[in-house]
Amino acid sequence: MTTARNIAIILLLAAAVAFVPGGGTTAGLVAGILSTLILVSFVLLAARFYRERRFDLDTLGDRWRALLYGAIGLAVLALAAGSRLRATEGGTIAWVAMLAVAAYAVYLVWRHYREYA
Repeated sequence: MTTARNIAIILLLAAAVAFVPGGGTTAGLVAGILSTLILVSFVLLAARFYRERRFDLDTLGDRWRALLYGAIGLAVLALAAGSRLRATEGGTIAWVAMLAVAAYAVYLVWRHYREYA
């Protein structure tokens, strides 16, 4: 029954895109809603992780905590500006470099945490 319901929802959305005037606008609206829901789920996941690991984050020390938060900020910036950065070759290289630096910084913080935990 659940599968039939899910298929009906997909068919309804496809019909709205294909047959309703302004279907492209409808598709954009649905994509926007889904993107927002995914973003909200990531924020809620991050908030839960922070609450569960608050003591571990506080015991990292100021330097390592700043590195972790800076890496997270850099990754968010890279993802937010991704479509503009990937429009050019230099921007694509900068985008990949930003994500690589952020990932490496998170790895360094994780390795430090594992050494002294």
